[in-house]
Amino acid sequence: MTMFVRVDHAERRICEIATSACRRRTVRALFRTVSRLGDGVIWYVLMAVMPLIMGLDRLEEGLRVSLQMLAAGAFGLLLYKLLKKKLVRERPYIGLIGIECAMPPLDRYSFPSGHTLHAVLFTAIAIHHVPALAVVLVPFALLVAASRVVLGLHYPTDVLAGAMLGALIAAASQVVFF
Repeated sequence: MTMFVRVDHAERRICEIATSACRRRTVRALFRTVSRLGDGVIWYVLMAVMPLIMGLDRLEEGLRVSLQMLAAGAFGLLLYKLLKKKLVRERPYIGLIGIECAMPPLDRYSFPSGHTLHAVLFTAIAIHHVPALAVVLVPFALLVAASRVVLGLHYPTDVLAGAMLGALIAAASQVVFF
């Protein structure tokens, strides 16, 4: 059995286990809510309030961080849309029997996870400048990433790729902006 076949089998099993959690209404509601917040709402609010979080004595730096988040987020959006269009990986609920779609997707294809890309990107930028935010943002980013698999919208490798891309874009944006 090749490595790719083993990864495929492992992903299938993880998807089956993860999506089975959505049979419970409370679990489904939690992950739907987290996923919806990860659509952008939390990140837009974070960008807007970052200068205030950083304080009046660091207002200029806070505004630069907000601009960094905006530019990095826009680049991430363009990149993941381009990759999805070129790589055309069907979502698990389409490609696997027994995987239920627990909420409508924002677009057709699965690879990479844009939600995870942005969750990692914005979290990494924010906690680089305000480490205390990690207590809230890291668990939320992990929940966003998990929600994509639990809801039947992504394979684990979609989420992993999104996380890696988000981290790389955040690191590159740090070099460009600071």
